Amino acid sequence: MITLCIPARLGSTRLPRKVLLDLGGKPVMQHVWERARQVKQANRIVILTDAEEVAQVARSFGAEILMTSPDCPSGTARMASVLPQLPGEFFLNIQGDEPFIAPSLLDDLISRWKETKCALVTAVSKINSTERLLATSVVKVVRAENGTTLYFSRSPIPHLRGVDYSEWVQKHTYWSHLGVYGYDRATLAGYAKLQPTVLETIESLEQLRFLAHGQTFQTVVTDYHPVAIDTPADLEAARKLL
Repeated sequence: MITLCIPARLGSTRLPRKVLLDLGGKPVMQHVWERARQVKQANRIVILTDAEEVAQVARSFGAEILMTSPDCPSGTARMASVLPQLPGEFFLNIQGDEPFIAPSLLDDLISRWKETKCALVTAVSKINSTERLLATSVVKVVRAENGTTLYFSRSPIPHLRGVDYSEWVQKHTYWSHLGVYGYDRATLAGYAKLQPTVLETIESLEQLRFLAHGQTFQTVVTDYHPVAIDTPADLEAARKLL
């Protein structure tokens, strides 16, 4: 069984209540859920929340809900906390603030897991501009020859010695990370036993916990570029795009 999980919380610091904000007459998270329903290989879709208000709205458009603790620090932790209530072998973590997530990408992530039986899988896209390469909000990924991840960082990596920053994207292929994750059951079950790490804390990137504990991600290359809603400007842009 393949289960898609959509963690949705009200307490966003930059844009409070963003999963319930109106986007074309529907809450943001409903768009995510409707995209998830188009994934061909999924068996189940569940919205995970600690807020009864979110749960009531989600039930109104027909979504399945699981309530979680408000103490969960991340979407991964939220999923791991309810794993006993989630039958299945593979789980996708879909951000509740990405209303334009591509169903085909989610199917590709599932297919990669089926092909490789990897413990973890995520998505990357090519960085084509110096502006995106230098932006700390764009998470960079270094990949091994077999497509697995070596490191995630907010800094441009690798460093091209003796080459001006403005030429880096012409001289080397740089990858950005998309915040959608797939886990096999054993990996998600073991997450609670993984202690927070220095790298995760200083970069503020939860995926580094897995790498620091010796695990790695397989990757899927995509042309999809996320349109996450983190600020009022993002919401306005999404409304125009819709």
